[in-house]
Amino acid sequence: MTTTEARRLVDKLWSYCHVLRDDGVSTIDYVEQLTLLVFLKMAHEAQSRPPMFREQIMPEGSVWEGRGWPELLNNDGAELEAAYTQLLEDLGAQRKGTTFHLIFNGARNRIHDPAKLKRLVKDLIDKENWSGQKTDIKGDAYEELLSRGAEDVKSGAGQYFTPRPLIQAIIDCVRPTPDDTITDPASGTGGFLLAAAEYILHEYGNQLTPEQRKHLSSGGIWGTELVRNTARLAAMNLFLHGIGQPTGPTLIHDRDALISPPTKRASLVLANPPFGKKSSITVYGDDGSAAREAIAYERRDFWVTTTNKQLNFVQHIASLLEIHGRAAVVVPDNVLFEGGAGETIRRRLLKEYDVHTLLRLPTGIFYAGGVKANVLFFERKPARPNQPWTEKLWVYDFRTAQHFTLKQNPLTRAHLEDFVQCYRPDEDRSKRVETERFKAYTYEELTARDKANLDITWLRDPSLDDADNLPAPEVLAAEIVEDLQAALEEFAAIAETLQQAKDPGENTEGMQGE
Repeated sequence: MTTTEARRLVDKLWSYCHVLRDDGVSTIDYVEQLTLLVFLKMAHEAQSRPPMFREQIMPEGSVWEGRGWPELLNNDGAELEAAYTQLLEDLGAQRKGTTFHLIFNGARNRIHDPAKLKRLVKDLIDKENWSGQKTDIKGDAYEELLSRGAEDVKSGAGQYFTPRPLIQAIIDCVRPTPDDTITDPASGTGGFLLAAAEYILHEYGNQLTPEQRKHLSSGGIWGTELVRNTARLAAMNLFLHGIGQPTGPTLIHDRDALISPPTKRASLVLANPPFGKKSSITVYGDDGSAAREAIAYERRDFWVTTTNKQLNFVQHIASLLEIHGRAAVVVPDNVLFEGGAGETIRRRLLKEYDVHTLLRLPTGIFYAGGVKANVLFFERKPARPNQPWTEKLWVYDFRTAQHFTLKQNPLTRAHLEDFVQCYRPDEDRSKRVETERFKAYTYEELTARDKANLDITWLRDPSLDDADNLPAPEVLAAEIVEDLQAALEEFAAIAETLQQAKDPGENTEGMQGE
């Protein structure tokens, strides 16, 4: 949060969330409704400008006269609820392929008390001049609302929200440039994309050419998100920060990123793919019963065919990079040690890409529980059959003896400063120096390990030896919960694998791809 004005705006809007929660509206649903209503208000403000500055965001034609924000202000009671519901349906069919269409297509009214909807429209949103607010104020306010929405554990929204201090540290390592093409194939609410854009604007500022500014705001940054409601939030997040145009091509694509090879490659990929190991769909039988079936993506550009969603994202991102492109990807521990398809992918990645840095993350920093994760940094290189591209993998252990919780001891950017300094973003990697937490392993050492296991540890937590150094009880309790949730997920994955093994025709783990 950069200004007191942005915080005022957040506090004003957030105060009403508690009222709506009693009606069954989750925090993330509330943010979605704010997205729709604020967009309508901004479209109305754009139409109210002087002719030379006017922007036609709402559809044109006599049938649309008086519609949009005015009809929400001019209706009450059941008529307001009906007008809002019909408006969302009608707008959802307009301007296909644009940011406008993504935000409204499939949107639904989730506030079914007309009096509360009226108050939200008239008292909370209409009294603000959204177009007149500076980009950093309304953008930061929206980002803070998304952050608060991610704290709603019951809604599961946290899985779409990467801790912002972690994103900032990653961005400070990869150093995006105005000429980069930047994408996130699992964009969530757009945190990585937004941070990359803000870094470029901050570092290059007035040096940006008109062409670079256009590149930045109209296609040089894009993302993909499977869940439409989350894609809607990401598009609005970028828009409020000045990236993308309401009636221009959408920069967030709501589809399954894994379904087919990329049609456009990027020089920088930043991603935190969804947690959970298996890709699956729900299949309904003739009797109406529902069952989950695993998906194995058979793609010519994949090294192996597997139902492991996280391994598939690693393969997809490797394919998504252009030559000399670079990637920073959050991956769970199983990607580092799993056999079969996992081993094949790691060996191919080490040989054909420059896998140069691994950041081992502590528990307690993600909203979704039971997560033991890492950040893998690698670069794509041209074909070199007789010599591997990975020379050294530098591993930074930020997990051992690090104890975080979301409330009592949250992660901050300062906690990751030592890692960024060890990474040496502005220098050749040959100048890196080993420290207690930062160690290098050669390609030969890595490939000689059982299954090319990259789950490497060498430090010991001193609190295990000295009871006086134990973390606070609430921190220990949070860590125990994390460990139990992680163990349960692993046991569930094993049980699912054993069940699939009963029918060899359904088990595609480890099969070689084309």
